[in-house]
Amino acid sequence: MSNNNSSNSSNLNNEDKNSETIQNNINNKSSKKTKKIITTFLIFLLAIFLIGAITVFGFTFAIIKTSPPLTIEAVTDLDQASQLFDADGEFMDEVLKAEKRYVISLDEMPLQLRNAFIAIEDERFYQHSGIDIQRIISAVITDIKKILNKQSGLHGASTLTQQVIKNNILTNEVSVVRKIREIYLALELEKQMSKDQILEIYLNTIFVGGNAYGVEAGALQYFSKNAKDLTLAQSAFLAGSTQHPTKYYSSAVNSEDSQFYKNRAITVLNKMLELGYIGQEDYNKAVEEINTDKIGFDIKKVNDSYNYEWFARPVVEELTKDLKEVYGYTDEEVKLHLRNDGLKIYTTMDKSLQDHAQYVLDNATSYINLAEWTDENGIIQPQMSAVVIDFKTGHTKAIIGGRGDQDANSYNRAASDKFLRSIGSTTKPLTAYTPLIDLKLGHAGTGVEDSPLSKELSSKYGGWNPTNEVKNNFIGYTNVRYSLERSINLSAIKIVDKVGTKNALEYGQKFGLHYNENSKDSIATLALGQFNNDPNNLDGGNPLILASAFSVFANGGILTEPITYTHVVDKNGKVILENKPEKTQVVSPETAYIMYDLLKGPVERYSSRPAKFGDIPVVGKTGTTENIKDLWFAGTTPYMAAAIWIGADKPTELTDKYGKKPFSGSTASALFGKIMEKAHESLPPVEIPRPENIVSANICSVSGLLTTQYCASDPRGSKVYTELFIKGTVPTHTCDVHVPVTINSLTGAIATANTPEYLKETRVFLNRKYTPSVYLSDQKYVAPKVYDNGSYELPDNDDNLNQDGVDPDEEWFEDENNTPTTPDDSNTSNPDNSDASDNNTIPPIDNKPPINDTETDIDDPPLIEDIPILPDFENSNNGSSTITPSPPGDGNGSGSNNSTEVPPNNDNNNENTDNTNNGNGNTNNNETTIQPPSTPDNNDTSNGTEIDNVENESLDSADFDFG
Repeated sequence: MSNNNSSNSSNLNNEDKNSETIQNNINNKSSKKTKKIITTFLIFLLAIFLIGAITVFGFTFAIIKTSPPLTIEAVTDLDQASQLFDADGEFMDEVLKAEKRYVISLDEMPLQLRNAFIAIEDERFYQHSGIDIQRIISAVITDIKKILNKQSGLHGASTLTQQVIKNNILTNEVSVVRKIREIYLALELEKQMSKDQILEIYLNTIFVGGNAYGVEAGALQYFSKNAKDLTLAQSAFLAGSTQHPTKYYSSAVNSEDSQFYKNRAITVLNKMLELGYIGQEDYNKAVEEINTDKIGFDIKKVNDSYNYEWFARPVVEELTKDLKEVYGYTDEEVKLHLRNDGLKIYTTMDKSLQDHAQYVLDNATSYINLAEWTDENGIIQPQMSAVVIDFKTGHTKAIIGGRGDQDANSYNRAASDKFLRSIGSTTKPLTAYTPLIDLKLGHAGTGVEDSPLSKELSSKYGGWNPTNEVKNNFIGYTNVRYSLERSINLSAIKIVDKVGTKNALEYGQKFGLHYNENSKDSIATLALGQFNNDPNNLDGGNPLILASAFSVFANGGILTEPITYTHVVDKNGKVILENKPEKTQVVSPETAYIMYDLLKGPVERYSSRPAKFGDIPVVGKTGTTENIKDLWFAGTTPYMAAAIWIGADKPTELTDKYGKKPFSGSTASALFGKIMEKAHESLPPVEIPRPENIVSANICSVSGLLTTQYCASDPRGSKVYTELFIKGTVPTHTCDVHVPVTINSLTGAIATANTPEYLKETRVFLNRKYTPSVYLSDQKYVAPKVYDNGSYELPDNDDNLNQDGVDPDEEWFEDENNTPTTPDDSNTSNPDNSDASDNNTIPPIDNKPPINDTETDIDDPPLIEDIPILPDFENSNNGSSTITPSPPGDGNGSGSNNSTEVPPNNDNNNENTDNTNNGNGNTNNNETTIQPPSTPDNNDTSNGTEIDNVENESLDSADFDFG
């Protein structure tokens, strides 16, 4: 039994061992499997890590490899606005842009300013190698806390070096890619540049609010001083702007929100004190200045205008056009170059003259009698503008686009194509008299009659019946020189009709005037300067256009395109643009010379005398538009040309301070004189050179033809004078207007065989071949048309009769002062010409009758008492005497030897004489004497026999005889 038990026990033990072995085997297998799994998992994790690391490394490497190249030039090439310099090379302005930056050296930045930025932005700047590990860790901890506390905003950890990279090479994009590149490039930059170099770049690029980038721009914007002059408080203020620059600027500008900038600036001072950059005393003083608003703000607005608003903008416009043309830039590319490339633009502006001209216009009512008012926008009215140009070089010396305080980019009334106005009589030299002379259709002495248009001529222009300033006041015979001097409307109209509206338009366009479709065929536009000026299609002129146009007369017929800059230099000193003005021969030198001489008249003998200054010769012409809405004067000297405009922004009738009509001669020309006097200070008097093809000849100022013995015996005085001509245009016909007529000295009728010999007297009269329908001032000097039939009664009281039976105290044609007597209204008025329609001077467009506009183009009205009487001349050379128009010469009167400058046809009743002919364009070359009929009508019971009246017709341009 026991053995069996032992055996059983042994068997049981064996089985237990086997089970244990089996279990061990199982456990071993399981353990190996687990280890294998763990190993595999670890290997997997390692692989993932390695793959991730490789990926991150590769990604980082790729980012680094694709980073922008880091060069000194890339970092130091800071965007700078282009600068403008005046004609003397002095700074005057800079191109406006969204940001302003002025690069200065570190030496120009005070130490306390540098330390203020370092203290608040990167206190370990001089210890780290581009990135601040300590600051990064601190920033991460701070940001985690903010996230856990559900607070917004992350704590920045960028060093000054990183900010230089971000501001100058990278963008402000918030991304991992940008941050990796920033860190890498910062580390690289520290290897290539010194700390001071990096700090200098940073302080020249940091945005400090408003539109200021860099400490110099910031100092100028906030305190109107240079960075080198900033106080400690101001330096702390500027350094504090970097956290929220836009809000900071607003806080500084708005005193109600000033606590924001105060807290931030004091934080900067606290940090500076903590780091030992300043002592307690300096700290206390600076804090007090900030808290008590004694920091010294002098803040400029963000969108401030140019210093020289009226001149700088035209410069930028001209430069933009040239850059596009020369380099093929787009408008956007030009803007980028001007705003960022730091170009130096050398302009033609004379700063002293610009300042003076602005002062003159701003204070215009100190010089002229003109009423002022303020419009709904607070802009003083009337406005005024002016331009001065040196026509030899094309340099525009001054541009004044308005007067009084005005916003940036305001309406430039001097030089903008968006400002065009009707120019009134200022057009007459350009579109009437110049083409007449240049096309050799007439000359400076050509006769023209100041009288209403003939029916035929009126019908040609749609029934237009213009008149002069004083209604129904017509001179009669006059000539080109006097018509231009006195700005006679009817003469200009007839001249334009003679040269043709097509030619007049062509000359106007060559002079630079703008015409819309409605103005191109309008004789009122071409003769009187009454432009259509549709608001949707402006036309007319502006001071820049007119100054350029009138300069042609002093510049040998050459129009030199006005320019506003001479050359442009890039930041490396290379000239990238040279501006040479275009020159165009608009008219011949001879035409220009004669026009220059003609334009002396308005200044020397008429209403534009205020344009004169010193001994410098001045020529020019006024202009006044309908209803006196615009006043002009354009003129030139041998050195410079200028033009002045006066008017309201919304065209309004102008008045003087007493509510009366002002005149351009005493307003615009006076401003011209004040401005040009400054422009010519220190310049000696000179005259323009006389072309070789200019000759002189004696002609009759009434007919414009060669003289006869009778021209010197005009009842008003000799009408012989010396005129200027282009060689080949001297008249070949003799005067047929002055004619001798033998009359009955008692009755004034033409003598006949029945006239007693003792009453016969031969006198010189004017020969007019028609009877005018209105009174002409010279009609009293026209030859009689009634024949003496011998039937008359002698005066009852013959005590005063002389031996010829004539009362010597009673003059037939003139009074004792040789002044013509105006006929009685009952004998001269014409009801047919007294209605309002005769005063209608705006011609129709497309030959349609004008509508409700009765104003003429008004220049200064004839001042009767101001018209000099021709002096008495001793007859010589067969009764001829000479009056010279004083042509320009060498400045000493050499243009005409021993001549006296007087108007060609001036009597004290504003009466001018002119030539006429037989009505068909042919002039009788022979002496014209009206002979009495061989057999008078003895059955006629009247005092005389009247010659049959010629058909009533007004002398128009078709009646010119140009010799």
